Amino acid sequence: MNLFDQIAEARIQEAIERGELRDLPGEGKPLRLDDDSAIPEELRAAYRILKNAGFLPPELQLRKEVREAEQLLHQLPESERSRARARLELLQLRLAASRRQPINLLLEDHYRQRLLERLDPTDRYSS
Repeated sequence: MNLFDQIAEARIQEAIERGELRDLPGEGKPLRLDDDSAIPEELRAAYRILKNAGFLPPELQLRKEVREAEQLLHQLPESERSRARARLELLQLRLAASRRQPINLLLEDHYRQRLLERLDPTDRYSS
């Protein structure tokens, strides 16, 4: 334990002995510790501050928006899904681009289905 940790532990113990930590919200409940092992150690404090302030890193914000768009899409009637589907596809493209990974549109059901419809020789008059 380094000097800073020892000082912090001593101050916490003194506060406990004076009763300053009684009746706090969440007292007696387990702590919800986030797994921040994927975040470089020098960035963890900054990420925690941003998270506590309600900000997310850009990729996590995009993931959140994708989940919200998916939920909205499932709640809408079929007649109103076109615009929501387009927004979801745009968000998915942004997320894939942020990861710097190639996008295989043939794996996306919507694009694959449209491609198959256009390639169908029996349906010459579809747009």
